[in-house]
Amino acid sequence: MSSKKALVILAGGLGSRYKSLKQIDGITDNQSPLLEYSLYDAMEAGFSKIILIINKLIPASYIDRLQQIALKKNLDLRFVYQHIENFVPQDIDLGFRKKPWGTAHALLCIKNEIEENFIILNADDFYGKEAFKMASEIIDQNLVKTNLHHIIAYPLDLTLSENGAVSRGICDINKQQSLTKITERTHIFSDLGKIYFIENDKKISLEPKTLVSMNFSIFNPSIFDDLEDRFHQFVKTNQNPKVEFYIPQLIEDLLQENKISVKVHESPSQWTGVTYPEDKQSLKSFIEAKIKDGDYPENLWN
Repeated sequence: MSSKKALVILAGGLGSRYKSLKQIDGITDNQSPLLEYSLYDAMEAGFSKIILIINKLIPASYIDRLQQIALKKNLDLRFVYQHIENFVPQDIDLGFRKKPWGTAHALLCIKNEIEENFIILNADDFYGKEAFKMASEIIDQNLVKTNLHHIIAYPLDLTLSENGAVSRGICDINKQQSLTKITERTHIFSDLGKIYFIENDKKISLEPKTLVSMNFSIFNPSIFDDLEDRFHQFVKTNQNPKVEFYIPQLIEDLLQENKISVKVHESPSQWTGVTYPEDKQSLKSFIEAKIKDGDYPENLWN
């Protein structure tokens, strides 16, 4: 029997810039990582089926911690490992590959676990309570349908790091709030109050309030249609051991082929997260302020 909606958390990546498993790095004195705040907010918004996509480096002790939380809160919690060999054609030599294949491959890894509409998001981002409420309402109002998906997006200027450049999926949106194009821009940074990205060694400006995807998507299971074939094609044409298959690229490809429509909604919540180790202190202060304001208890699971 299918539940009405599910939460999928992308926790299988290896953050090279953060130098550790940031998806399970405790933020405040309660040692809850960001994914537990997403779990807490999703539960409040009516989600009870949770799928965590993880890698083999996630310690058994942390998996046990989450299982205890699920037992206490009566959650349907499932773990899916994103192994490098998952869904890779047998004739592909994996000897060169060390990194996971990216977020679109992670999405493919759960296709046999899900039959309902679902939200999928990063483990190491803070999206905010109101974003989860918005996503829940979009699903409850039957706005997620075959080949009609949604993105909760955030203003670019509120997603930057003071400690280095970031990459963001820039959303082009029409008057009907439909996505017309999503472009991954790298090396985005702020300089003297303006925002730029670097392309071909040129500094190009971006509008501060441009909406960007922070990988908070709301998908109908039709997103899995021919995803495996697309991944096979990606693997066969990309022998670079570091190249990855990302959800924004999947969305862009499907959009340009007129196979899907995507509505974009500006989040009512503030995003925050950690790209670099130096971001952690400001994140800690942000979460502590939320606790002080009564948005979260000191200990999420008491």
